[in-house]
Amino acid sequence: MTDAPKPLSGDELQAMLDNSPFIAFLGLKVTEADPARELVTMSCAMRPEFERGKGTGQWHGGPIAAIIDTVGDYALIMALRRGLPTINFRVDYLRPAIKTALTTTARVRRAGKSVGLVDVDMFNDQKALVAVGRATYSTLAG
Repeated sequence: MTDAPKPLSGDELQAMLDNSPFIAFLGLKVTEADPARELVTMSCAMRPEFERGKGTGQWHGGPIAAIIDTVGDYALIMALRRGLPTINFRVDYLRPAIKTALTTTARVRRAGKSVGLVDVDMFNDQKALVAVGRATYSTLAG
């Protein structure tokens, strides 16, 4: 019987994030990596490139969706130690995110042999829920 690989640390996850040009552009920062709870939390600051309309300070839905997909993926990557392709994901936008950083927490619901399922919650600086997501990723070894 083979021992499961040791989960990636927060620093190792951050190094993987920073190695992707697109994710590095988003500026995601790992603030919690808890393998026992299968939970990852990341923060992201607002930037003018993320605005829905110039000068509004309101987040566009595209970066929000990209963050939800990425943080969900990394919740599984923490345990499996490799990148995983997204099969499907959905986002429900609950309230506008205006002039705020975002904190996103992903919790693995299932890490199966072929598919992983992750639930994601996104909060503003006031800890109000801004958006929720659910994503599936291929966990097949490639």
